[in-house]
Amino acid sequence: MATTAGAPDRMGSPLSVGFVPRFPALTATLDARRAMVADVLHHGIDHLGVVDHVSFQGGQGYDGLIHASSLLSLDPKLHVYVGLYLLPLRHPLPVARQLATLAELAPGRLTFAVGIGGEDRAEVANCGVDPRVRGRRMDECLLVLRQLLRGETVTFAGDHITLDAAAIKPAPMPAIPIIVGGRSDAAHHRAARFGDGWLGIWVSPDRYGEAVARIEAEATELGRHDITWNHGLTVWAGLGETAEEGRAHLGPAMEATYRMPFTTFERWSPCGSPAAVADFLAPYVEAGCSTLNLIPRGRDLAAEIDGVAEIRRRLGVSPT
Repeated sequence: MATTAGAPDRMGSPLSVGFVPRFPALTATLDARRAMVADVLHHGIDHLGVVDHVSFQGGQGYDGLIHASSLLSLDPKLHVYVGLYLLPLRHPLPVARQLATLAELAPGRLTFAVGIGGEDRAEVANCGVDPRVRGRRMDECLLVLRQLLRGETVTFAGDHITLDAAAIKPAPMPAIPIIVGGRSDAAHHRAARFGDGWLGIWVSPDRYGEAVARIEAEATELGRHDITWNHGLTVWAGLGETAEEGRAHLGPAMEATYRMPFTTFERWSPCGSPAAVADFLAPYVEAGCSTLNLIPRGRDLAAEIDGVAEIRRRLGVSPT
């Protein structure tokens, strides 16, 4: 994937390892955010990741594209991975305009991963979307979004989206990769039909590899032969000198986020030293993962950045 002049082609590397910072780091002062970005780039981390929610668990959330825009403006070498963006909660035409604008401001430095949401059904319903049809709405959104981002004029009448000779000019150049996330079979089919890759979470390496193989085989059957696949994995990780220390950092953070016991997620959430976390992640890379979005919890922000950089090194990513 092309980048701006002087910027390394990070996302085109065999493995891209990214850091998803905790929210206080994303809403700190401008100087503090600029310092975080500089530290991330200094450590050779390939990208920053941001998440997206409109009104989660009683009102929490951060708009993924606004956060991406804020971060991309801080350094011309930074790449940002948005995921998962809750596309069915928005109309695809203004989303396409936002993406095209970001592509003009930061060409080649954005990856866009989408999901249907649903952990909080009230969030979906309050956006005017029936939670029962968010998957079908997503399919229509992705269908027209891809056409709009290719610069096509789109007329479409679906059950959820209607467009009459709509267009977004200019089309992003280079194209923005669209990744489809989700654990269900429907999400895998969606990735095969519309995606440049799949983003998994809370899955074993064996099931990850099986999903990747099914998605790529189905895409081929659908006549999609020219895809440069970028499959990813989002992983929460607890960093510390021991597994116990890592769990002490990670468990409360995940329980506060999901309002469920940490034991629900523990088997998919490595804890311990960067070496231990890298050993846990290596089978996913062997199974076809080319992008890791790490959500670390450690002693502090500096320890989390150091830990992600060390995990990246131990996974054999060449220095940038």
